[in-house]
Amino acid sequence: MATHSPERTERDITGLLNMAGHALSNRLAAALADIDLTPRMQCVLVHAMEGERTQIQLAALADLDKTTMVTTVDELERRGLAERRPSSTDRRARIIAVTEGGRAAAEHGQRIVDAVHADALSGLPPAEREAFLETLGRLADNRETGPVRRARGR
Repeated sequence: MATHSPERTERDITGLLNMAGHALSNRLAAALADIDLTPRMQCVLVHAMEGERTQIQLAALADLDKTTMVTTVDELERRGLAERRPSSTDRRARIIAVTEGGRAAAEHGQRIVDAVHADALSGLPPAEREAFLETLGRLADNRETGPVRRARGR
């Protein structure tokens, strides 16, 4: 016996955003691999360069869990791109400081990120590009209900 799928009343934006995000993430990872960086490393370096921030603050900005953040900073330290230092304002806290090598890597990485993003948007006329980015920003910033967490074990 044949079954019928439920009628869709809206386009599957979750699927579209996931596919587009996955494709763009793969392109970005491949481009940054050319300079031996990952997108996570690039993100952490850039946010750490913006000001004195703790590992916890950087994890929140980069949307990384604690374990991933620790391993990312460990790898940045191993490569000499960043280091953990005492905070100048809170002696209990440690901040992630970007080294000169890390600064150069982040600047090079940012040029790569910008080029990948520009290429991804190049198929859209400038006016549509701006509208797309504005709309995508509004969708991403729509946090009226707070963070949504998946139930464990499901």
